[in-house]
Amino acid sequence: MDLFKPMNNKEETSASKETLEVKEHVKCLILGSGPAGYTAAIYAARANLTPVMYTGMQMGGQLTTTTEVDNFPGYPEGTDGTVMMEDLKKQAERFGTEVRFGMATKADFSGKVKQVVVDENTLITADTVILATGATAKYLGLESEEKFKGYGVSACATCDGFFYKDKVVAVVGGGDTAAEEATYLAGICKKVYMIVRRDELRASKAMQKRVFNTENIEMLWKHQTKEVVGDQVVNGLELWKNKGEAGEETVKIDIDGFFLAIGHTPNSDIFKEYVDTDEIGYVQTVPGSAKTNVPGIFACGDLQDKTYRQAVTAAGTGCMAALDAERYLGELE
Repeated sequence: MDLFKPMNNKEETSASKETLEVKEHVKCLILGSGPAGYTAAIYAARANLTPVMYTGMQMGGQLTTTTEVDNFPGYPEGTDGTVMMEDLKKQAERFGTEVRFGMATKADFSGKVKQVVVDENTLITADTVILATGATAKYLGLESEEKFKGYGVSACATCDGFFYKDKVVAVVGGGDTAAEEATYLAGICKKVYMIVRRDELRASKAMQKRVFNTENIEMLWKHQTKEVVGDQVVNGLELWKNKGEAGEETVKIDIDGFFLAIGHTPNSDIFKEYVDTDEIGYVQTVPGSAKTNVPGIFACGDLQDKTYRQAVTAAGTGCMAALDAERYLGELE
């Protein structure tokens, strides 16, 4: 579908009757503003690609929900996630990146010239597009969970586990990710509760064996989270315990940290028609590069990484995406 040419009568719908006009054409368009997007912008700007970035609705990405970042190189005393993202933004702007607030809502990568609609009404065309839209962690949807994000509630054990050294934490989930995070935390924390809705794990046999062989992991089978409890920070959980025919009972446990491990949703929906994704929606890239199956389209960060999901690895792939975009444009000249 060409976004800036009128459709024929058969293709026309009520949502597409108004033809968008191209606002501008850019060499390099970057979608997303986490560590991957900002690093891509820094490298693209230094290569004179005059990148334009649209930040998405969460400027700075998931790190802005983290109060303290202790494992990113260059911050020996640690830093606040929002502060770090602002530092990266300033660095990208210093080299000439134009950073704009807005979210990509449609895309057409079928032609040599790439087309992206921002906020439903602004059409940008580009020679290259770097996708850095990330992946959104799945949460339970509790108000109390939202209240304590960054204050005891986390969706990344590798990122935040260190802050709970010798403390008691809980992990919710029953798949491989939950099992991996629970065993990781068990090596740091005094005790780990693993909250599982069913009476068995969905994780692989190998991961189950690791969990069951870890002494300081306690399984809470047939439990679901009712509320996250705390004052300024998390100090407990209220759970529902399924007792079968006897109904449910409320159980309370004392914890210092609550970790969600129920999966992530890659923010790839509007690109799936053109770029290859796996069954979950992670964009697939050519091994050893940030190239997608579409020439001129590059992907980086958590959008294409379901294994590591760290700020430093996202930044690395952002660098790769910008260098790949530079080389692609050089080959066209």
